[in-house]
Amino acid sequence: MNNHIISFKLSFVIILLSVPFFNSCNESKTVENSDELIFEDTVKAVTLNVGGELFSIPSPIQSASLVKNSGVPYNKQILNSGNKYGQYASDFTKALNLGVYGADLAYISMHSQTQDALSYLAATKSLADKLGVSSAFNQTTISRIRNNISNKDSMLVLISLAYRASDEFLKTNKRTEMSSLILAGGWLESMYFSLKTYKQKPIKELRFHIAEQKQALTSVIKLLTSHNMPEANDLLNDIEKLTLIYDNVITNYKYVEPTTDEAIKTTYINSTTEVIINDAQLDKISEIIFEIREKIINTKA
Repeated sequence: MNNHIISFKLSFVIILLSVPFFNSCNESKTVENSDELIFEDTVKAVTLNVGGELFSIPSPIQSASLVKNSGVPYNKQILNSGNKYGQYASDFTKALNLGVYGADLAYISMHSQTQDALSYLAATKSLADKLGVSSAFNQTTISRIRNNISNKDSMLVLISLAYRASDEFLKTNKRTEMSSLILAGGWLESMYFSLKTYKQKPIKELRFHIAEQKQALTSVIKLLTSHNMPEANDLLNDIEKLTLIYDNVITNYKYVEPTTDEAIKTTYINSTTEVIINDAQLDKISEIIFEIREKIINTKA
């Protein structure tokens, strides 16, 4: 059993926090009728307020970016099939798989796969319509996405905004349980393609990303339990198996005083996070995530 200690220095620049994973900020300005569209918050964690408590889960775009940067080629086979959306009958399964398709769209867009993006956009819109959140994916939004389908950065911004609008609609209409399921589905799918990619190319950045999902797992479990959804019991039982593994993943945070370059008015964060995870733990996490994901995407209930 190999223990691996992974230490990362959080040395990014504060003023660039909103866009750490994109190559070209200027491309986003080419979006039609989009003076208000910027990269801000596109890759940050998604938050949901339930009963006054804030829950934070990493954006699927963050995982998709790490997977893309691994150098592993695009693989459509690891995604949920784009033609299965019609089999999801209950709001419960529709919401979970809307999250799944959202994560898949992020992966597809990050790899600039135009035709697949159109197919998955149609699947996403169909599920959104059936859940009553089609205002987030109205004709204007869909047209803008199609007009920018070949622009990776613009696509990611538009998809992010559409999901944010969907989330806001559900919260405004007191349907936060649906938002919770969408976030959970997106997180599980992001974990799935992160783990699949790591198995193919075990780079330290992906290993660290998978290991540090301990906090996100806690948020997912709390979100699902906070709504007291009977249909979520089996899903919760499966997800809670992950806590037995992550409880033994050690995370150490070391605070280091930030440094500021007064000449360019830029502050750098120098703190480090150390994560200790072994291969057996990673294998078990993979096994559980793969089983949960299979149940979600193959259900017809």
